[in-house]
Amino acid sequence: MKTRQPIITVLGHVDHGKTKLLDKIRGTTIAEKEAGAITQHIGATQMPIDLIKKIAGKLMKQYGFDVDLPGLLFIDTPGHEAFTSLRERGGSIADLAVLVVDITQGLQPQTIEAISILKTFKTPFIVAANKIDLIQGWKSEEGEFSANLKKQDKKAEDFVDEKIYILMGKLHEQGFQSERFDRCNDFHKQIPIVPISAKTGEGLPELLMFLTGLSQKFLENKLLIDDEEAGKGTILEVKEEKGLGKTIDVILYSGVLRLNDKIVLGGRKNVIETKIRALLMPKPLQEIRGNSAEKFLKVKEVHAAAGIKIAAPGLEDALAGSPILVEKGLEEKAAIEKEIASVKRETNTIGPVLKADTLGSLEAMIVLLENEAKLKPKSADVGEVTRRDVMEAVAEKEKDELMAVVFAFNVKIEDSAKAEAEKHKIPIFAGKIVYKIIEDYNEWLKEKQEEQKMEKLAKVTMPVKMRFMQGCIFRHSKPAVIGVKILEGKLKPGIKMLNEKGTIVGTISGIQIQGKSIEKAIKGQEVAISISGTVAIVGRNIQENHFLYSYIPNRQFPELNQMNNYFNLDEQELIEEIHELEKKTVKEKEAE
Repeated sequence: MKTRQPIITVLGHVDHGKTKLLDKIRGTTIAEKEAGAITQHIGATQMPIDLIKKIAGKLMKQYGFDVDLPGLLFIDTPGHEAFTSLRERGGSIADLAVLVVDITQGLQPQTIEAISILKTFKTPFIVAANKIDLIQGWKSEEGEFSANLKKQDKKAEDFVDEKIYILMGKLHEQGFQSERFDRCNDFHKQIPIVPISAKTGEGLPELLMFLTGLSQKFLENKLLIDDEEAGKGTILEVKEEKGLGKTIDVILYSGVLRLNDKIVLGGRKNVIETKIRALLMPKPLQEIRGNSAEKFLKVKEVHAAAGIKIAAPGLEDALAGSPILVEKGLEEKAAIEKEIASVKRETNTIGPVLKADTLGSLEAMIVLLENEAKLKPKSADVGEVTRRDVMEAVAEKEKDELMAVVFAFNVKIEDSAKAEAEKHKIPIFAGKIVYKIIEDYNEWLKEKQEEQKMEKLAKVTMPVKMRFMQGCIFRHSKPAVIGVKILEGKLKPGIKMLNEKGTIVGTISGIQIQGKSIEKAIKGQEVAISISGTVAIVGRNIQENHFLYSYIPNRQFPELNQMNNYFNLDEQELIEEIHELEKKTVKEKEAE
């Protein structure tokens, strides 16, 4: 057994400094120019423990961290890809995360989205409060924040504290206790906030110290692996490489991968079984995202944790975000089928259609939609939005129009899908920020619900109660014209009216206020109404100081009860009052 290096992912809102921080970490490593100081992986950068101790050793002693990890492995592809649910490990590729927050802006939509994902997958994290160099009066320089703090004037120090307290408050709203790292008294309960500048390198020693020290302290058992067991990993990207064909970039989190190993991995349609033809690592100090086979070194084996490129036959349909396992028997294939089926789905649920760019993104999107919008998908898959996806949503429209939508995270939408969506009025909510997609959906949902409400209300008789005011008889019959005060509800022409005995006395043929005709009278208004009908006679069926009600056909009461949320409490009580009045009248007639 041996302790592997923890896998670290970097998350945060766009332009808050994720990439710059990773570049600074790589730059620091490269700048040392020591033998073995840098090991570039596929999709990851390894920082060895000797270098970390050189940069942050003094701080480790100060905070009592005794570290024997081999180093830290930073995933170069920040985002949802780091959060494929690998259940036997309990959550994600990443063991630990750095949440980068622009200290001048605080939590933004993507930050909140990242926090929600971290919370769901129970991934521990540290907050890097970036761009401290932009704080008014702060003089930022490379090295420890702790040492630089002593050089600042009181005003600049207060500005930093103010921003950190605001950040602590926002994190508390998200369910986390936090504190500036040097004020933390319980790392089990408090998230350390490390002020940094990805531009100058300030705070990098503290960040590396906490990533290493907390990994050693809290993740030791998780990082203990059998170095010789069959390899387990996750596909970060599927790429075409010149001279190599289709390849997969893999983060190996457990065991060993060897040349000629039989492997199983997820495909778009089926589980793929193939044999490793080449294991590739980047040449030192080379940019790993190029497309030339000459940039890679061929190796015979690789041990966790590591980023590796694999060339093998039949990878055309490989699924980004899928697990990859060395095949020993039938169990591995079944495990991957089960894993993919738990994320990709085709259910009998009435719900939206989901598409995303990777399996990890898809699962993160499912989680966020369920948590934030209380939506369970009808289907969820990886790839572009196709005509078939839209037609699936069209089929949902007959069951529930509000569920007949397509969510597309970071994927293209085929022209045929756009045309079909326009034809059938199926909204496609697309983008690169799930929170923004959900926000757009919620705005649309609110509009549609209001439309549906108005459509439903237009089909039923509204509850109305009014009082025939004393001395307001303008005409006794044909039609009767009287003055009334609306006590509850909304009165419109065309509604039949009941008196207090439950007798239909006529139909509202007109409403006037101060001599002008109006289409609607509301609660509190005093208006003149015309009541047409042969029995609409003042003094006989219509009495001064008595109440008049709208007549609601018996078949509509169940509908009105189902629409309770459309009416306030007084209107709901009025519906019941009218219902009881009509039931009483029916009983009296039956008794006669």
